[in-house]
Amino acid sequence: MTTTPPSDRPAPIRRVGIVAKAHLFEAAALLTELAAWLEARGLEPVFDTATFALAEGATPRATADRDDLPQRVDLLLVLGGDGTLIGMADRMGRTGTSVPILGVNFGSLGFLTEITLAELYPALEAALAGTLPVEPRLVLHGQVQRGGTTLADEFALNDVVVTRGARAPIIDLSVSVDDEFLTRVKADGLIVATPTGSTAYNLAVSGPIIHPHVDAFTITPIAPHTLTNRPIVIPDSHTVRIEPLVSDRHPDIYVTFDGQAGLQLAPGDVVVVRRAAHRIRLVRSPQRSYFDILRQKLKWGER
Repeated sequence: MTTTPPSDRPAPIRRVGIVAKAHLFEAAALLTELAAWLEARGLEPVFDTATFALAEGATPRATADRDDLPQRVDLLLVLGGDGTLIGMADRMGRTGTSVPILGVNFGSLGFLTEITLAELYPALEAALAGTLPVEPRLVLHGQVQRGGTTLADEFALNDVVVTRGARAPIIDLSVSVDDEFLTRVKADGLIVATPTGSTAYNLAVSGPIIHPHVDAFTITPIAPHTLTNRPIVIPDSHTVRIEPLVSDRHPDIYVTFDGQAGLQLAPGDVVVVRRAAHRIRLVRSPQRSYFDILRQKLKWGER
């Protein structure tokens, strides 16, 4: 898979959706300035309702609920951090929307929100001109099945995690790939991560980093009880099935999707994780490569 070339991008951008991190009050002045900048170029800013409330006293402008916003715009601008971007990506997963997302970080450089505040307007100019690279990212489709009923149906840009609750001991998980048994894991939990999510929770528990152009998942145990339980990388064409071996004595096991949604599992539940039918499209910075970001975030080669 390669980065989408500019010539393959859809029609010109006319409406720009704007979402800021919750309670990011320091963005208030920028939101008003940004709306005026877009309007001066004949574009319509469409604010997430909660985001527009941050710009108290601003001239009334179009707003939309955060769940509906991606379907009403041609480009989505996310101001905040990686968590804000992931939340919007998961919403887009549920609706099948694939408008490009441009992430601007209000703190240090993010893995996903890689545009800095100083680069905001030049990046917007380039995005509107169609000269910024747009990179498709793999998304997970996770379900929880119980007795023939689907209890949860979620999408995750980063990961699906099965983990023990605070009061539970080590948990026991049966893991299969497609219809073939893979292994039994005794651990604090298990992560199924995309290449995007490989630098999140997966990395924190010593899972492998996967380049975003690689079509694969990583299956990584969390603090396994035995050293023979190691991470494994599989093609994204496979389906992963995780069955917690829950007993009435130790029922405190949960599944979460990107840390945004989740539920407690019961005996007999099965967590099914597969590749989603569509991908999320991230607008990339021309200032730095993926390896540049890894070096800056992970401090490779520094003492």
